[in-house]
Amino acid sequence: MADCTPVTTTETGILATARTQVLEEGIGLSEAQVLDVLRLPDDALDDLLELAHQVRMRWCGPEVEVEGIISLKTGGCPEDCHFCSQSGLFDSPVRSAWLDVPSLVEAAKQTAKTGATEFCIVAAVRGPDARLMAQVAAGIAAIKDEIDINIACSLGMLTPEQVDELAAMGVHRYNHNLETARSHFTNVVTTHTWEERWETLRLVREAGMEVCCGGILGMGESLEQRAEFSAQLAALTPDEVPLNFLNPRPGTPFGDLEPMAGPDALRTVAAFRLALPRTVLRFAGGREITLGDLGARKGLLGGINAVIVGNYLTTLGRPAESDIDLLGELQMPIKALNETL
Repeated sequence: MADCTPVTTTETGILATARTQVLEEGIGLSEAQVLDVLRLPDDALDDLLELAHQVRMRWCGPEVEVEGIISLKTGGCPEDCHFCSQSGLFDSPVRSAWLDVPSLVEAAKQTAKTGATEFCIVAAVRGPDARLMAQVAAGIAAIKDEIDINIACSLGMLTPEQVDELAAMGVHRYNHNLETARSHFTNVVTTHTWEERWETLRLVREAGMEVCCGGILGMGESLEQRAEFSAQLAALTPDEVPLNFLNPRPGTPFGDLEPMAGPDALRTVAAFRLALPRTVLRFAGGREITLGDLGARKGLLGGINAVIVGNYLTTLGRPAESDIDLLGELQMPIKALNETL
C-alpha cells in the first residue's frame, strides 16, 4: 500500500481534497473536481503527477499492462469521425485493405514476444457484417492454436447476437470508444450517435466481456467538456480507458488542428486517474507527437498503468522495445498473462 503522504503547507485546494478523497478513500473525483484539476497552473503539475502516481500505485499496483493492436480491415469506413483517416468520406491517403489470417497470427506472435498480454483486432467499420465476423472467428481460432494471449476486439457497433458470438469466440475485452464528451460528440461524428455507442458498451458488459472505452483528447473540446467526459466514463465503470491524443491527419476535418500541448496532456492524464482510481488507464495513439519520450516517462509516473506498444492503426508509434526498456528502467513489472485470465 502506498504511503499516504501528509498534505504539505503548499498543497491546498483541489490537490489536498484529492489526496484525502482519492488516495486515502479510493473515491474518484467528480466532474466539478476534475475541472478544478484541469485548471491547475503549470507550476502545480509536478505535484499533481506525483499524487496521480501514488493513486495508481495504491489502487492499481505497480504492474503495467502491455497491448499490441492490428487492423484486420483498414480504410473505407462509411462513418464520418472527423479525426479518422480511415473514413471513406474524406480525401485521405488511407485506402481500404484486408489482412489475411496468417498475417494476423504472425502479428499476434510478434506482439506476444514483447511480453504483451493483450492483442486487439480492429476493423474500420460501422459494425461487423457476416464476412467480417467469420474472418474474426477464423483469426481468433488460429491465434489460440499458436499462442497464449488475451484477445480483444474493436469492430464498431454491435447487435446483441454479435456480442454473444464474440463472447463465444473467447474475446476477453471489447473496445468501443465514446471518443469525447456527449455534449461535444456531434462536433466530432454526425453519422451515428453517442447513445448508439453507449448501447454497444452496455451489451458488452451484460455478455460478461471486459469493457474498454476511452477517447481522443484535443479535438476542440473545452476543459469543461474534458471534465464531463471523465464523469461519463466513470459512470460507465470500464475495465480499461485508452487515452489517445489527436494526431491531425491530412484530409480529415481535424487535419488542421494543433496537437495538444504536452502540459495539458499530462494534466489531463492525471485528472483522469483521479477520476478513475481503479481503472486500467492506457497510453494510446498520439502520445508520441504530444508528449515525446520525456512525456511518456512523466505519464507513466503520473497515473498511466498500461501502454499500446508498436504502431497504431494508420500512424507510427514508438518502437516496442523503447517502451519495454522504459518500463524496466522505471522498475514497473509487465503484468503477467495468467493474472489477466
